[in-house]
Amino acid sequence: MGYEMIAYEKTGPVVTLTLNRPDTINAINPQMTAELHGALDEADADGEVRAIILTGAGRGFSAGFDSARRPDGRSSLDATGVEVAEYIKRWWARDRDSVTELLHLWHLTKPVIAAVHGWVMGGGFWYALASDITIAADNSVFAQPEVRHVSNTTFLFAALAGWKAAHRYALTGDHFDAAEALRLGVINEVVPLAELLPRARALAERIARVPEPSVRLNKAVTCYGLLAMGLGAGMLMNVPFSSMAHASYNAQRAELIAAMQSGGLKAFLEARDGGFRPEPFGPKSAPKS
Repeated sequence: MGYEMIAYEKTGPVVTLTLNRPDTINAINPQMTAELHGALDEADADGEVRAIILTGAGRGFSAGFDSARRPDGRSSLDATGVEVAEYIKRWWARDRDSVTELLHLWHLTKPVIAAVHGWVMGGGFWYALASDITIAADNSVFAQPEVRHVSNTTFLFAALAGWKAAHRYALTGDHFDAAEALRLGVINEVVPLAELLPRARALAERIARVPEPSVRLNKAVTCYGLLAMGLGAGMLMNVPFSSMAHASYNAQRAELIAAMQSGGLKAFLEARDGGFRPEPFGPKSAPKS
């Protein structure tokens, strides 16, 4: 199938999927989501493919889910004029789909290696968490800053890093760098940016040398075992609490929406994140001048 927001490249036994909206730092919108999961299924169904690399074009892996204005001029965060029940329903459907999409990676028969760099934010961070293996460039910065406009984290973070570590960053939206991500156990290794894709490729080809049934079944041992232990139930609990968070429109969010309406996304982000600077790690860690 043809893709507009995903680059699909098959070389030997490896498919590389590249999030390809570099002008938005690969912000994830519905079309990109549909293309990404279609591409994952296409690679999974190809008998010649043994591993999948997931990466991003431009200066970051992904800025997360797109919160810019919709075609009607309104942000999905804006509840103005929408019945409370309808607003909750919209977010329930989106958050239900979000959990299903993350767990889709676990149900694939081929391993997914996330090769991330630059900004790894929000939903982009979640895809990095859900991947089977995650390699990060040394310029990577991870965060869930969306919690600052009333949004949700993912249970995958606590499952990997432990609940105290997850709370440190999920309750603040603070940035953390690749070294901290490695310390927390949410990535496998850190490499120089120039070595990111070659390292991911080398690992994918090493996996491809192992007999296919062994890789497929041993991935299932881990993923299905974790689901059976209760991680799947934990992820299901993400749905009601995430939809409640998204639907919790209050005065603080109204101020942020007003900033977006008057000054666009840049003004929204400055109003949301400006008071949190300096961030603990990364490019925003220097005090504001």
